[in-house]
Amino acid sequence: MSIETLLHESRVFYPRNSFSSQSNVSTQTLYEQAHQDRLSFWESQAKKLLWHQPWNQVLDWKRPYATWFEGGKLNASENCLDVHLATKANQTAFIWEGENGEVRTYSYQALYEKVNTLAFQLRHRFGVQKGDRVTLYMPLIPELAIAVLACARIGAIHSVVFGGFSSASLKDRILDSQSSLLMTADGGYRRGKIIPLKEMVDVALSDPDTPIKTVLVVRHTGETIAWVEGRDVAYSQVMEEPHFMKPESMDSEDPLFILYTSGTTGKPKGIVHTTGGYLTHAKYSTKVVFDLKDEDIYWCTADIGWITGHTYVIYGPLSNGSTVMMYEGSPDYPDFDRFWGIVARHKVSILYTAPTAIRSFMKWGRDYPDKHDLSSLRLLGTVGEPINPEAWVWYYEVIGQSRCPIVDTWWQTETGGIMITTLPGLHAMKPGRAGLPLPGIEAKVLDERGNEITSGGGLLSLTQPWPSMLRGIWGDSDRFESVYWSQFETYFAGDGATVDEDGYVMVLGRVDDVLNVAGHRIGTMEVESALVGHEGVAEAAVVGMPDLVKGQAILAFVTLTEGVSASEILSKELIAHVSQEIGAIAKPQKIIFTPELPKTRSGKIMRRLLKNLAEGKAAGDTTTLSNPGIMDDLALKMQATC
Repeated sequence: MSIETLLHESRVFYPRNSFSSQSNVSTQTLYEQAHQDRLSFWESQAKKLLWHQPWNQVLDWKRPYATWFEGGKLNASENCLDVHLATKANQTAFIWEGENGEVRTYSYQALYEKVNTLAFQLRHRFGVQKGDRVTLYMPLIPELAIAVLACARIGAIHSVVFGGFSSASLKDRILDSQSSLLMTADGGYRRGKIIPLKEMVDVALSDPDTPIKTVLVVRHTGETIAWVEGRDVAYSQVMEEPHFMKPESMDSEDPLFILYTSGTTGKPKGIVHTTGGYLTHAKYSTKVVFDLKDEDIYWCTADIGWITGHTYVIYGPLSNGSTVMMYEGSPDYPDFDRFWGIVARHKVSILYTAPTAIRSFMKWGRDYPDKHDLSSLRLLGTVGEPINPEAWVWYYEVIGQSRCPIVDTWWQTETGGIMITTLPGLHAMKPGRAGLPLPGIEAKVLDERGNEITSGGGLLSLTQPWPSMLRGIWGDSDRFESVYWSQFETYFAGDGATVDEDGYVMVLGRVDDVLNVAGHRIGTMEVESALVGHEGVAEAAVVGMPDLVKGQAILAFVTLTEGVSASEILSKELIAHVSQEIGAIAKPQKIIFTPELPKTRSGKIMRRLLKNLAEGKAAGDTTTLSNPGIMDDLALKMQATC
């Protein structure tokens, strides 16, 4: 049964001629090259990296296992640092701003020296060898990026665990990867408070089965922390004397990192990415999607604990020799204009952030961005989940001042890099529709039998192997095959999507989140978009609740814009608004007003927890939420209204 297309958005926006005329991609040439010979196209992209040894075969494909650039050897750290020293040694690689206002900058030369010193110590002092796993549990500070690149330099497999995860989540990931060394900080800052990371590390390592022998600790907050003699080592101590570390020559298919997917239940799912193919796509996609220029100040607001931070904070921008902005704290501290102050102070030209953040900015009002000079911006991007059209238009008009193209990107931890988007100097932009597959990527919307849908809704699948594709789940090949390759002959992304007459894809969200109302399969994104389209709504999340007649009814959790009050009249108005916008079949049965939605510290709305509430189940693990108390409030409201 296909997913019904209910939301009809007709607005189209075009890049300015002044942007297109100077963009990196302004013609169909890349698409034509990829269409004529896809493997030659990817080979040409791989040749833009520095290789120690050339490959003897571009692709060996034995479903579901791919080998890209077989026999080729290279080093990811070298491709992010060493290759730029002859021409960009003094160029700024990182600008970092802490939540407390501290600013640090690192030139490519300085970053190179720090990475070499840490890599040397990891190898020669702590005995970390090629293929060993290193867990990194840190705030968003430069030392985290240094540690990632140091691991890559010696061929150690880094496993970054987001600093918002609990001790139990950290322990599970350490045990699964069997890491021998962990690097952390005494703490991190969030909304003026200190997150006690070292304390959580100590709890995680109290498990007698822990494989961790060494804990390397960065002093960041200056808080008093417990110290385990013989295990804990100060980062500052090992970085006192500079050292050089020759980059390890890595096979193209050697693992570069493991990244555990968020929101998992049961055993963590460690996604494995390898070196040559991943780095090829990271460099290529960053260059063409963000139209990178040497003079750009590029800011991806993601934490390095997520795949977006891996690919579009570290490997993609640095392999292109870019200047990258990093910010540790929250967008609303000390006030709601923190992001816009950063853009103005540091002359940020490219901003890549999440729809959830954009909807928060909308809720807070345009007075905050209007206080700052945002004229340095020339390109905007969105990542992490589908963006509703009203948020897209607000972002375009208020932040981009109706002159900055927006790249709405769809991809996953598993894909390694961007799969679907518009190219900013070439394509028209349609709010709510991510766009077209990148040159070299084959993506289609399929029905449940695997037949292509050329207009309408279905299941999003990547139908040809691509260089940055996941190579498996760490230690669990059976799970890899069953999760991603059992639905179709091709890779099933797990998302529902629609495609229009121009081939533009609109991602509707996880198929698990698709609502089945009276036999109609409805994407949650369309209902949420209709709700947010009302001027009084800042954010919305919808889930299915059991209904004896319809099978499922729609339950909506709604956050209102500043100055708008919840009422029964407004609830009826919103239900009527959804009915008018996309049809009576999609109107919510109940609306619950809430001052905020349950979110992780990265801003992801945890619909799974809301779904549990709607089905009368316990909420589940809330330790990764930035606002865990909201679930108790919502449970009380559920009892009172449903």
